[in-house]
Amino acid sequence: MQIGSSATSGSRDAGLWARAFAVLYDPFLWAGEKAGVGALRQGLLTRASGTTVELGSGTGLNLRFYSETLDELILTEPEAAMRRRLARRLRREQRSSRVLDASGECLPFEDESVDTVISTFVLCTVDAPDVALQEIKRVLRPGGKLLFLEHVRSGSPRLAHWQDRLAGPWQRFAEGCRCNRATGELVRSSGLEIEEMHEAGWRAMPPIVRPLLSGVATKAAGASDA
Repeated sequence: MQIGSSATSGSRDAGLWARAFAVLYDPFLWAGEKAGVGALRQGLLTRASGTTVELGSGTGLNLRFYSETLDELILTEPEAAMRRRLARRLRREQRSSRVLDASGECLPFEDESVDTVISTFVLCTVDAPDVALQEIKRVLRPGGKLLFLEHVRSGSPRLAHWQDRLAGPWQRFAEGCRCNRATGELVRSSGLEIEEMHEAGWRAMPPIVRPLLSGVATKAAGASDA
């Protein structure tokens, strides 16, 4: 009985923090957005075209950067608290988009049905990023693109050491975010072809999430999805 009560209490606490984190998310990122990440988002997302799927849309910070000329914009978000805030932003900005409850590891789309996949600060949170990248590859049409902006493991041994030491507390605070994940290496080994990859810094944010990578990876014609 005591064990069951503890489990119920833990689940309740996790749910409360998920809702609180959704409320705090935009204010927490505000300084970093103003310090340059907003411009990085804009430069990347204006390159989306055709049928576009965004992974882990969160509260919808990317919405204002998408072209109105997209064939379709589909927003996926597995967290209910985030989806509620995303729906509010869609109403405020009068954007017509589908919102789906879906994780990156199990995308509800047919093979080779998507032109562009967007991942901004998402591959750090999924439990199986290699599976998510294979799902991205599966749903992309030949010539389709993954546009990504992610914080990554630092190339500095000193900062990487602190990323490792603080990974657990940060993951609990940031709803699953892994501050020490080597996402660049995962993208390179996914079978997608890297068109470009750029290093940047997330100014005004905690040092353990400052190292950034942005880039474009393409599914080659005839690439296997196995």
